[in-house]
Amino acid sequence: MTSQQYDFVIVGGGSAGCALANRLSADPATRVLVLEAGRPDYPWDVFIHMPAALPFPIGNRFYDWQYESEPEPHMNGRRIYHARGKVLGGSSSINGMIFQRGNPLDYERWGADPGMKTWDYAHCLPYFKRMENCLADPGTPWRGHEGPLALERGPSSTPLYTAFFQAVQQAGHPLTDDVNGYRQEGFARFDRNIRRGRRLSAARAYLHPVMKRPNLTVKTRAFVTRILFEGKRAVGVEVDGGRVRAGEVILCGGAINSPQLLQLSGIGNAEELGALGIDVVHHLPGVGENLQDHLEVYIQHGCDKPVSMQPNLQKWRHPWIGAQWLFLRKGPGATNHFEAGGFVRSNDDVDYPNLMFHFLPIAVRYDGSAPAGGHGYQVHVGPMYSDARGSVKIKSTDPRRHPALRFNYLSTDQDRREWVEAIRVARDILGQPALAAYSTGELSPGPSVETDEEILDWVAKDGETALHPSCTARMGVDEMSVLDPESMRVHGVDGLRVVDASAMPYVTNGNIYAPVMMLAEKAADLILGNTPLPAETTEFYRHRS
Repeated sequence: MTSQQYDFVIVGGGSAGCALANRLSADPATRVLVLEAGRPDYPWDVFIHMPAALPFPIGNRFYDWQYESEPEPHMNGRRIYHARGKVLGGSSSINGMIFQRGNPLDYERWGADPGMKTWDYAHCLPYFKRMENCLADPGTPWRGHEGPLALERGPSSTPLYTAFFQAVQQAGHPLTDDVNGYRQEGFARFDRNIRRGRRLSAARAYLHPVMKRPNLTVKTRAFVTRILFEGKRAVGVEVDGGRVRAGEVILCGGAINSPQLLQLSGIGNAEELGALGIDVVHHLPGVGENLQDHLEVYIQHGCDKPVSMQPNLQKWRHPWIGAQWLFLRKGPGATNHFEAGGFVRSNDDVDYPNLMFHFLPIAVRYDGSAPAGGHGYQVHVGPMYSDARGSVKIKSTDPRRHPALRFNYLSTDQDRREWVEAIRVARDILGQPALAAYSTGELSPGPSVETDEEILDWVAKDGETALHPSCTARMGVDEMSVLDPESMRVHGVDGLRVVDASAMPYVTNGNIYAPVMMLAEKAADLILGNTPLPAETTEFYRHRS
């Protein structure tokens, strides 16, 4: 590896890393190096560019780091599989392409913590708008229209989607124009990171358009094993046996890898690091703590009319679907099929939606396995701001050994209560006349699962991660925080920052790709010393005035 000095070394070419690389290298005098441990996102790789191919990279060692949790004590000791992108673009190259900001009150909650006042909704909104090119709703004050992230709204035009929207209204839930606009609560067509029938990953949106800048270097298959320190100042990284020096090191590896690398490099709980023989650079007990995620289940129904996407699973159709996509960017291959859903409050104690729904016009698991066989449909549902907390902790000094992930799903009274409510709300929607006209009955969990205890047992047996690990190096000013909210610097050391999902203090109530990209956009200004975008006090829907 070259011994050239860089101004910034970005560790991780995922969602946040790609956005930072674009913004930090805009000044030709600033030398930026991006180190991505995974493979390039080759333009010919249909598995990551065709939206409907999203099940293929998940679980595949060429695209996926293939994490799994420790045995989860409240889920029958199951190890929960966690896919993480092992390719340029990170998880944005293998995710479901659903773009959701979260609720404005998520950011009000962030901003209410000590030292976090510049992370409230008014301060975050301008950065959401800067990154967006929302092709729907032109002119609205809540959305951006000139950013690099082009967003297409799902067509949701098939009979099952029509019936779904009718059913949610029959169940007493409203429709909303835009879950990322004035009112999140309700059901709508979803924004998706798809442009002209092709996945628009962070790499494609932010990195490839500027890849030819002479001051920007991007290296793939470059595995960083340690942060290099001189005293308490980060001066570079160790990568594949070589060393790279930098004015600043910015970790963008995500909520699993960033705390892992901090711990390997001597930043974390001093007692735990000492037990592994690691020289402690700085005692920071919050590193790897506060792990949050979303768990979800699929409630599936059979369908007695030929209106689902099930025929597209038949292998003899795949060449035609592939050809349609390759030459026309149209057809079943050009959509992620998660085209609609919504947000609901499951009880009167919550101020904003605590349940998220995705509707899928086929009965199949997220990774493409276990199809129902015939026509069917399903909703994905789960609580959005569980108070369960877990941890990420290294088990050895070997950087290639995955850390111990403990999520503690279903470990709290609130979590269990909201899971029961989630299933009952979902069943109420699916049982409405509009969908009942298509249903041959519930396939999963089935009529034998009815009581609260039976529901929780089923969730423990069948629940899967929604792939939103976050909050393991959170911003804040208390003793368990890791990052300075004003700069994203790691407390107690110099020349080191973290910009990714681990910086979030609380997980937002939706898919986390959009919040991570907003974090990176705002962090770029903090890192460069730019005047932050002015706060925008824009009204948004509140259930309670």
